[in-house]
Amino acid sequence: MGLSFSTWHAGGYANAAVPRRADPATLQQLGGQTMGTTWSLRFDNPRMLPLEQVREAVEAALARVIAQMSHWEPTSDISRFNRAPAGSRHELPREFAEVMACAFHWARISAGAIDPTVGPLVACWGFGPEAKENGVPATEVLAAVRARAGWQRLEFDAASNALLQPGGITLDLSGIAKGFAVDHGIEALLELGLANLLFEIGGELRGIGRRPDGRPWQVLVDGDSADPQRIALADMAIATSGDRWHRREHEGRRWSHTIDPRNGEPVAHALASVTMLHAQCMQADALATVLTVLGPDDGLAFAERHDIAALFIGHDDAAPQASRAWRAQTGA
Repeated sequence: MGLSFSTWHAGGYANAAVPRRADPATLQQLGGQTMGTTWSLRFDNPRMLPLEQVREAVEAALARVIAQMSHWEPTSDISRFNRAPAGSRHELPREFAEVMACAFHWARISAGAIDPTVGPLVACWGFGPEAKENGVPATEVLAAVRARAGWQRLEFDAASNALLQPGGITLDLSGIAKGFAVDHGIEALLELGLANLLFEIGGELRGIGRRPDGRPWQVLVDGDSADPQRIALADMAIATSGDRWHRREHEGRRWSHTIDPRNGEPVAHALASVTMLHAQCMQADALATVLTVLGPDDGLAFAERHDIAALFIGHDDAAPQASRAWRAQTGA
């Protein structure tokens, strides 16, 4: 699977776009590396802003996200919080606080299906910067780690952007921060006066405005279906979560990188992926994680209850399941 700037395949990552003969000179493209993956931009540039100016705006926005929220960077704000002593109070930068507010909202609404303190559990199962390589973790180890985690232990004051470290809490915002980075990059591009663009990081996209010919930006969601679905991203974002790309195996057991914070175990249902549509990529990213953890039945029920546009694709040959909001937004 791959990505072009007129279509995107679910689960794909960025490939170099090939301009078409019919594309005007103002329809331009840029790309680069970030967050262990790639970013790609396709945009209408009617004022012919220098490409380096556009690149610098994108890379400065991405650098802010990394400096604040990358748990791979020892000097980031999130890493400093994770090392901080019990009882210390931290005034978060605006961007960090916005992501924390999103994490708290969906943790509360989903009864913990997403949890910004899940990092140590992820490491127990062999993923992330602190990954343990000891196969399946012992029950007592998981119990001890779970006892030190839990979003309920955090005290976050959204009015002052203040977060209290209760002691031993490790934040991991990887289930949201990449989507936020898409939104933050778009904010930077809008500030340059660019109004029509498609921006992607590691397979998560957001389209703003339209192509120069007036058509909306489009993505092609095919997943495991033999009948791909073309979707217009008219001021809309799309994000996918699933277990196809990051898995481990030990002594005959295979497991996903998606850990259910409620029991400390990898998700073990029949879902291969969940694809989300939302006006904000951060929200789409967070919700894709929530619904992946909840699974095909509870996830679909959650999506219907909260009017969420979601497409569920299973490992088996069953037809994909779409929420009412997905069908309404895509015409499927």
